[in-house]
Parts: sequence; structure tokens; C-alpha cells
Amino acid sequence: MHRQSHRTRLPMTWLLAVAGLVLLLAGAAQVLALRIERAHPPKGRFVPVEGGRLHVVEGGAPVTAGVPSVLLVHGASGNSADMMLAFAARLGDRHHVVAVDRPGHGWSDRPGGRADSAPARQAALIREALAGMGVGRVVVVGHSLAGVVATRLALDHPDMVAGLVLVSPVTHPWPGGVAWYYDLAATPVVGPLFARTLAPLAGRLLMEGGIRGSFAPETPPPDYASRSATALVLRPRQFEANAQDVADLLVHVEAQAGDYDRIAVPTVVIHGESDTVTSATIHSRAVTAQIAGSRLILLPGAGHMPHHVHTETVAGAIVEIVERVRRLAQAR
Repeated sequence: MHRQSHRTRLPMTWLLAVAGLVLLLAGAAQVLALRIERAHPPKGRFVPVEGGRLHVVEGGAPVTAGVPSVLLVHGASGNSADMMLAFAARLGDRHHVVAVDRPGHGWSDRPGGRADSAPARQAALIREALAGMGVGRVVVVGHSLAGVVATRLALDHPDMVAGLVLVSPVTHPWPGGVAWYYDLAATPVVGPLFARTLAPLAGRLLMEGGIRGSFAPETPPPDYASRSATALVLRPRQFEANAQDVADLLVHVEAQAGDYDRIAVPTVVIHGESDTVTSATIHSRAVTAQIAGSRLILLPGAGHMPHHVHTETVAGAIVEIVERVRRLAQAR
């Protein structure tokens, strides 16, 4: 009788220890999230959309009739600050620039939950926000994962999208899967627990290495992590949303990869030949072959972040597309 009672108490002790550890990690993750939010407050405005609001940063010249605005859409693990850091100073004098936090990222809500991982859903919410702001035609600049969102905008909302600039984009199915922690964080029940305990703390330790990996073989600009507010993705809900976007990405890419020949707007695609995150052959060469009249720029020795390292080239492509759209509008 005494031995049986001892055996019962031992598992209970372990359960209490595990529960205490989970609570400790959750508390530490929440403290980290609050510190991150204080360090990187919202810089733009909140625009209502169905079920929530999106955070949008505007800059540059006012909206001008006949001249499209430039819409900047960030990739995975990012937010609007990454895109504004690259382009605000180079485009702001002559162009109206709008950078949006995709649903669930930065300071934007994710009103549809996991359903908002779908590029079509993200495109619809972005379209709704821009319409509410009075922004009409846009040239969409999509980086990395946002390549599939930018092309979805062009496919679903051709009345709004006047041109495309795709930077290191994801557009086509690729062999293999994604990193294990994305699948884990996107798993029901276990995922939210992981995102609210271990993930933010481990992510903080690994963030600088992850940034260097994204830029490799090139080097990030000074103080990139702070200036791009990268740490915002470590907050539990944003980490979970980011993981869902990445884990669900292949399914959505497979569904739309055959539709790009329906895109009929001026398009430039830019990719680093040494990009180890997305393949120039699988994505950029393929999508350029499908979009009639599009132009491909391959950057020798460049990695996954050419908008920061080769900013003049990317900004020049954006201006090129804006001018082509403006001339087409005048000709009409």
C-alpha cells in the first residue's frame, strides 16, 4: 500500500514540475513580447477591414491621378518596416509609397485565423484596406513569400494592380518541405503551446544567425535587425501566423502556379543567382516565362535580400514599371 502511494506521487510530481516549467516559459515569452512591442511601436495607421484592421505605413508624395502608387508587401518573418527601410528614401520624393503588414504580421490583425494564410485571403484584405484609404491603382512590389501574394493580387484584382516587381519571389512548387519548426508551430494544440513558450525565446537567440543566413553570401546592412523590427515576429501570435503562412504555402502555390499566363501587366522579376532561400530557376525563371512581356534581372553573387544590398537596381525596376504604367495611361 505504501509503495503504490509512492508511485502515484512520483508522476504527479513530474506533472507539476512540467506545468511549472511551461508557466515559467510562457511568462518569459510574454515579457519578451512586451519588450519587443515597446522597442518597435506601430509607425503607420490602422485601416479597418472585415473582422479587424491592417497596419499600413504611407510615405512619399501624395496620391496623383494617372500615376500608380507603389505597394510594398513583405515576405515571411518580416513586416512593413523591412520594405520601408529599403525603399522609403529612394522612392519617397516622387512616388506615393504604401507598405502593409500582411494579416497576422507586424501590427496587423489576422481576422480569419489560419484561413488568412491563403494568398487570396491576404490579397482581398489588402485590397479592402487600400480601397478604404482611397488608394487606386498600384505597382505591387512583393518580396519572397509575398511573390505569391503579389501575383494573387494581379490575378484576383486586375482593376487595382497596374504592374508587378517580384523580388526573390516564391511562385512555383519546390521539392522538399519547410523547416520543422514551421510545421510544429502550425500544428493545432501543440503549435500554440510551442509558439507561446519555447519559440520566442529560442528565436531571440537564433535571430541574428537567421538574418545572416537570409542575406548570405552577402552581408546585412548595419543594425538591420533593429531598423527592420524583425523581432516583432517573435511575439507568440505573430510567430504562429508566420508558421501557418509558410506551412500552408506549397498547397497555395500549387493551386495558382498554372495561372500566371493570365497576368497582363508590366512585370519585372529580380533574383540573386546565389540565393539559398528561394531558387531563381524554380521560381523567377518560371514565372517570367509565363507572364508575357515580363523581364528577368539576375544578380550574380546576390543572395535573398537584393532590395537591401542592390537597392538601386530594385528601385530602378520599380520606377521603370511606374513610368511604363504612366505612359500607358496617357496613351489611353
